[in-house]
Amino acid sequence: MSSSNFLLFSLALLIIPISVIPNFACASLEEANALLKWKASLQIPNNSLVSSWLPMNSNASAPCTSWLGIICNADGSIQTLNLTSSGIKGTLHRFPFSLLQNLTKFELSVNNFFGPIPPEIQLLSKLVYLDFSANKFSGVIPTGIGMLASLETLHLNENNLNGSIPQEIGQLTFLYELALYNNSLEGELSPSLGNLKNLAYLYLDNNKLSGPIPQEFGQLVNLVEVYITQNSLHGPIPKEIGNLKKLTILYLFQNHLNGSIPEEIGSMVSLEGLSLFSNNLSGSIPSSLGKLTSLNLLHLYQNQLSGHIPVELGNLKSLTNLAVSENHLSGSIPSSLENLSSLQYLSIRDNKLSGNIPQGLGSLDLVELEMDTNQLSGHLPKDLCHGGNLRFLSLNDNQLTGPIPRGLRDCRSLFRAFLSDNQFTGDISNSFGVYPSLDYLDLSHNKFYGQLAENWSKCKNLTALGIGYNNISGSIPPEFGNSTQLGRLDLTSNHIVGEIPKEIGKMKSMLYLSLADNQLSGNIPNELGSLRDLIALDLSTNRLNGSIPRNIGDWTDMYYLNLSNNKLSEKIPSEIGKVSQLTKLDLSHNFLMGEIPSEVQSLKILKILNLSHNSLSGSIPDAFEKLLSGIDINLSYNELTGPVPPYAIFVNASIQVFQGNPGLCGNVTGLKLCPSQNMMKKKDPFHHKLVIIIVLPLFGALLLGLLMCGLIAYQRQKKISPRQPSDEEGDDFFSISSFDGRVVYDEVLKATNDFDDAYCIGTGGYGVVYKAELQPNNVVAVKKLHSSSGNVDRKGFLNEVRALTNIRHRNIVKLYGYCSHALHSFLIYEYLEKGSIGSILSSDILAKELDWLKRIIIVKGVANGLAYMHHDCSPPIIHRDISIANILLDSDYEAHISDFGTSKLLKLDSSNWTAIAGTYGYIAPELAYTMVATEKCDVYSFGVVALEVIMGKHPGELITSLPTLAADYLLPANVGDPRIPPPSSLVEKQIKLVLSVSRACLNSNPHTRPTMRQVSNLLMENCL
Repeated sequence: MSSSNFLLFSLALLIIPISVIPNFACASLEEANALLKWKASLQIPNNSLVSSWLPMNSNASAPCTSWLGIICNADGSIQTLNLTSSGIKGTLHRFPFSLLQNLTKFELSVNNFFGPIPPEIQLLSKLVYLDFSANKFSGVIPTGIGMLASLETLHLNENNLNGSIPQEIGQLTFLYELALYNNSLEGELSPSLGNLKNLAYLYLDNNKLSGPIPQEFGQLVNLVEVYITQNSLHGPIPKEIGNLKKLTILYLFQNHLNGSIPEEIGSMVSLEGLSLFSNNLSGSIPSSLGKLTSLNLLHLYQNQLSGHIPVELGNLKSLTNLAVSENHLSGSIPSSLENLSSLQYLSIRDNKLSGNIPQGLGSLDLVELEMDTNQLSGHLPKDLCHGGNLRFLSLNDNQLTGPIPRGLRDCRSLFRAFLSDNQFTGDISNSFGVYPSLDYLDLSHNKFYGQLAENWSKCKNLTALGIGYNNISGSIPPEFGNSTQLGRLDLTSNHIVGEIPKEIGKMKSMLYLSLADNQLSGNIPNELGSLRDLIALDLSTNRLNGSIPRNIGDWTDMYYLNLSNNKLSEKIPSEIGKVSQLTKLDLSHNFLMGEIPSEVQSLKILKILNLSHNSLSGSIPDAFEKLLSGIDINLSYNELTGPVPPYAIFVNASIQVFQGNPGLCGNVTGLKLCPSQNMMKKKDPFHHKLVIIIVLPLFGALLLGLLMCGLIAYQRQKKISPRQPSDEEGDDFFSISSFDGRVVYDEVLKATNDFDDAYCIGTGGYGVVYKAELQPNNVVAVKKLHSSSGNVDRKGFLNEVRALTNIRHRNIVKLYGYCSHALHSFLIYEYLEKGSIGSILSSDILAKELDWLKRIIIVKGVANGLAYMHHDCSPPIIHRDISIANILLDSDYEAHISDFGTSKLLKLDSSNWTAIAGTYGYIAPELAYTMVATEKCDVYSFGVVALEVIMGKHPGELITSLPTLAADYLLPANVGDPRIPPPSSLVEKQIKLVLSVSRACLNSNPHTRPTMRQVSNLLMENCL
């Protein structure tokens, strides 16, 4: 360049306005300062990316060079802001939306941001990628997001957002990925979704979306993956969905979709995963699914599908997972399934399938095979476990016959096998091999014969073995004692002889042991006392003799003990009182003698006691006064003598309880009256006159006294409004009530005859409950507190009572008030006619009145009451002792929670209250080491109650087995109360939900249990 030209170029630079030169420093500095102000409002850990954001001086490029999580454009403006997984807690209220005009990528995922997403987000007009997932954002999705015309990816999943999906999202024509799952989105799917022509990935799962899938859905022809699971969608699947030729994943499970599966799905040639389980789909499985040759997962289970399994499914050579269980499918299993060379998981259980199992299925390299609860017959495939990978096999409840094939006998990969309730035959000693991975095996209710082999003791991971109800003979091998990991052994109803080997005492993990209904003889070995974790023992209907071992007291966790129908003799050991968690004790049909030990009074939660058909003598002990009222008791056919005492457990007792004891007497129909109760039928005239002279004046005085008391009570009643809770104090009297406390105190004492046992309707750890009729049609329940309740903080106690009297909920027993006197202190509650759910379930007659719908309503009621206590009371109330004994029913079988707050009110001393509040069998496991009761402890107890209501009995060891049971084991057919008829298909689905919820509540990790609000909402939305 010449010198003259260079001079002209220099002059030109001088005259160019300085404003047209990009001011990179100013732009970058303004954005940076705005971000620093936002940073000041956040809670930031030391190792966070934002910790690198330091104030700047003249170094304008600092945000682009030294601030982590920042990427800038060429002009120095911020292009990308990525703070993923930075541990930040805060809001977006001070975020500088208006200044970051050039932001194209904005990521805040996996942090602790909360509050709403501000509407100013629409100012980020160049945004292409937005990810706010895995935070705690709440409120609605702002409509302004629909203004982000360049947006391709939107992730708002895993937050607490609610409301519906804004229709404005339909304007995002460049949207490529939309993820809104794990929020609380409500409303229907908008037809405007059809505007998102470029949408490829749509994730809306785990929300509260309702309504149908719009037909416009079929216009999203670029869709690749769709997840709209765990919502409340209903209506049919639109046939237009067949237009989605690029779709690889279609997951619509756990909704309320109905109608048939459209044939047009067969046109979705790219489909790899189709999951429609847990809906209300009906009709047949379309044969067009056989065209989806890329399909590797097909889940259609838990619907109402009928007809045959289409033979065309045999064309799906890529299929690895096929589940059509829990439908109404019929006909035979098509032999074309033998062609599914890639198949690993096959589930067709709980249908109406019949015929033989195709032999060719044995050649498949299956990992799981479920065919239980059908009508299948014939032999098992010879090559079953062909590939050596079979881990889970469930074939129970069919009509399968023949021996166990060699392929299964040598299947070393087997982890769980359920073969019960069939007609399998063969010698048990050589029908099974050694399985190094086997955890659970159930062979019960078949026709196996032969003797038990020691091979079972070589299965070192076996925790449960059931061979009951077969034709097994011989003795129990002593080698069984080497199975120290075995927790459940059931050999019920076989022909086993010999003695119980003492080596069983080495099985320290044993929880459930049943050797009932065999021909065992000899003594009960003392070594069984070493099984300290045993919770259920059944040795009934054998030929055992000798005495009951005195170390029975070592079974401190046992809830079920049945030694009936043997030849046991001598006395019932006093150590029986140490087995304090027993709910059922059956010693009937033996030769036991001596008196009933007084230590039975320690069996405070006993529900069934059968001592009948022995040679017990002496009188009925006073210890029975301490047992629960409503207990199912049988003392018949012994040699008991003396009067039947007027204890609560004998109120309304029938002659069947006492018959066969010639020496018993009392006021029971069928028993002779005791001498003191006999009235002289003939009296001389002087005697009659004397009676009249004495009785008439006394009667007149009594009548006058009652009249005066009534007038006084009436005057006092007028002084206090019946609607306003009030406190009364005196030298020796105090009350908190909505009535005249002094008057009611006197009336309660009168109505219960000074708390006579005849009015007792229940006992507990902190008081005895009486029924008191204060006036005609005004019956209350009165809990007379133990004297040790005086040890509590009086001020705190009274404040709690005042708060509890204000609680009003249809599923919570009403607390009317509290009365305290030097002699007695008691709480007054609403009286419920039907009593506790526990007393009803313990009676075969009463339990039959609780049909399935009533049981579902009971569970819903308990959930509603607990949700109110946990989430609507301030402060929240933790019950601490949820059990079936504390769930009372009114005349309409509506559930009412009783004893709420009592365990918090009464911090009794160690002589009346254990360190862990609650009833054994319902206590959350974490209480054993935290000693702190939380709402999640109540959730666990609710799970036990819900399961018990459906089963009709305490779930016992089933609770500890839940983590190892298959997810679909909890079905009415497996665990439902057998005393009532099977439920209809509609009701069965609701029962399955209750069982599923109970399983979630019984999780050993309290943090993974749902809240009672979540449980209540789920049951309210899905149950009648």
